[in-house]
Amino acid sequence: MDEAKQEVEEIVDYLRDPEKYSRLGGRLPKGVLLVGPPGTGKTLLARAIAGEAQVPFFHTSGSEFDEVLVGQGARRVRDLFDKAKSRAPCIIFIDEIDSVGSKRVSNSIHPYANQTINQLLSEMDGFNRNEGVIVIAATNRVDDLDKALLRPGRFDVRVTVPKPDLAGRVDIFNFYLGKIVHSPLVDPKTLAKGSTGFTGADIENMVNQAALKAATESAPEVTMAHLDEARDRVLMGPARTGGRIPDEEANRNTAYHEAGHTLVSLYTKHATPLHKVTIIPRGQSLGHTAMLPEKDEYQMTKGQILAALDVMMGGRVAEELIFGDDMVTTGAADDLKKASQLAVQMVKAFGMSEKVGLRDFTAEDSSTSALIKMSDLSPHTAEAIDREINQVLADSYQRAKEILVKHRSSEAYNIASGGGVEDVEAVELRTLSPFH
Repeated sequence: MDEAKQEVEEIVDYLRDPEKYSRLGGRLPKGVLLVGPPGTGKTLLARAIAGEAQVPFFHTSGSEFDEVLVGQGARRVRDLFDKAKSRAPCIIFIDEIDSVGSKRVSNSIHPYANQTINQLLSEMDGFNRNEGVIVIAATNRVDDLDKALLRPGRFDVRVTVPKPDLAGRVDIFNFYLGKIVHSPLVDPKTLAKGSTGFTGADIENMVNQAALKAATESAPEVTMAHLDEARDRVLMGPARTGGRIPDEEANRNTAYHEAGHTLVSLYTKHATPLHKVTIIPRGQSLGHTAMLPEKDEYQMTKGQILAALDVMMGGRVAEELIFGDDMVTTGAADDLKKASQLAVQMVKAFGMSEKVGLRDFTAEDSSTSALIKMSDLSPHTAEAIDREINQVLADSYQRAKEILVKHRSSEAYNIASGGGVEDVEAVELRTLSPFH
């Protein structure tokens, strides 16, 4: 986030003193595109720019342009820019611009979408660089944007707003903890280390959930225990009221399924460290095996991806080994979906298949038509890609199976799957891993 703030400082400076730039012939971009995952603070950053520059802030969402009267999007864009010009210098902020600025299509499903995009392009071309209107837009799907929006003279400055690193998470925890009554033993740095991958919105939610839990218990203050429980709620979803479901057979299936994930993660090099295993239903799942990276990760190695695939397969393999082929359940549906997506990326996007090679095949998945996907791939190449994706998944399944066959009688497997235990903390299991 520090880099993102530095990127926009000149925008603030320009809005404060536009003559400083126009006097020297300098021209600032008309548009700034904030790109990052949901919850990273793109809207907050845009508001901060306006607040710091002390200029009017016009906030709208891309989806709002056509929401009242279909076909009125172009008029609403025009009205917004007219209003902004009358209040210049100012900022127009368009959240989720991908909902209005997606690649233009030629079909009857979105007959008015092109009009709205064209009007937006026209407005951005129509005002002077030194007119005092800065357009800031946010998206988490930059690849879906119409290329015309990204050409020089429109959104020609792109600012990446990433998930916060360790130092950023410490600052965010300090900010939100300052709003609640908490124990002096609450340590923001410990919380930040245990929330790798969390966004600012996740941290806000976590602190709020902890405060609500403490209030429910009539506790005098929020403790680390409340915050740990809130972290699990953010990671895995809310736990079912009343604990495990009344169907003991389903509970037994779930216990072995989650134990399969657990054991594969413990005996697979490069696997993301285990955080917690539970058979208390959370969200849509009957159980959950949560992983939590020990440090900020900026990329994944092939070894890490293969390890992730193997861990995903562990649940289904455990069901097959314990209950037999005919008694496997639908519990692995989400695991198989995620594993399939990851295998597709390995083969088609990451160049991690020796048989298919280094060519990027993701361009074949998109087309100019929303109804028909065109492909220049020969049937032979398409078949080779499908075959390799299936092989990646089959190899992963086999590796997971070998681990479970070898270690199914291990202490870790017994702890994770038996004894009526509903929640198992990772600290009880990590010491049993050869990679600890």
